[in-house]
Amino acid sequence: MFMHNKKLMHTVRVAEPNPALANFMLEQFGGPQGELAAAMRYFTQALADDDAGRKDMLYDIATEELSHLEVIGSIVVMLNKGVKGKVAEGLNKEGELFRQLNAGGDSHTTGLLYGGGVALTNSAGVPWTAAYVDTIGDPTCDLRSNIAAEARAKIIYERLINATDDVGIKDSLGFLMTREIAHQKSFEKALYAISANFPPGKLPGDKHFADKYYDMSQGEDEQRGPWNEGDQWEFVSDREQQSAVDGGDGMASVELSAEERQLLSKVLTRTASANGGNPTTGADLGAGPGAGKTKKK
Repeated sequence: MFMHNKKLMHTVRVAEPNPALANFMLEQFGGPQGELAAAMRYFTQALADDDAGRKDMLYDIATEELSHLEVIGSIVVMLNKGVKGKVAEGLNKEGELFRQLNAGGDSHTTGLLYGGGVALTNSAGVPWTAAYVDTIGDPTCDLRSNIAAEARAKIIYERLINATDDVGIKDSLGFLMTREIAHQKSFEKALYAISANFPPGKLPGDKHFADKYYDMSQGEDEQRGPWNEGDQWEFVSDREQQSAVDGGDGMASVELSAEERQLLSKVLTRTASANGGNPTTGADLGAGPGAGKTKKK
């Protein structure tokens, strides 16, 4: 059960309207790294988690993310306050409203379609989608995804802070950015509170391949580091040892019934390529300058 408190979690102070900046802020309202995506991710995880401690944490953070959604949404609405009345009443010099609506980005879409309100889209006008919620139902997987999501959100907030010189907006964005740090710390602690948190799931990996590093991209400036060298790794650079690593022939096969083999034989006969000859094609008939070598007409 949710109860709404009319006081924002952080006070929003906007110096002056700015429709273009409002459009940028939508990235954290309806974008993939935004507050709604975070709230839905953690809320659905909380519903399914059977661990009382993690469930409580996820509910707490999900609910806080909704309060962050309210803060960023309020910033968007305040930045659009000037254009809201002008769009509704048309009290403007001819062409002036058009200029303000096209101040930058998709601000005209926000102004015309949503009347200066806040839309569940990202800054490019793409509608919010549940595909942003990547929960898979395993706590070690989901917590790692949550950590990464909080890290990405912090970076977006940093970029938004750099996009404005409005002191009040910077203050609110700085608060939201800082809470991403706090949430990341909570998720890190929850992950390592699971004693066996790697690898995710129940099934063990194949011991023959769990410690191998395949050097598949070879050339100049080859780099080695803790990700592929040391006692933990077997470094495999020989191309011959990078294929058919299971000891088989490296080919694909399937067991077919006699009827299936007969049908496939008919398909092969009907669609077989004729290797001899050189048929005239449309490329030959329509060849012009720059076509390269073609069959003579």
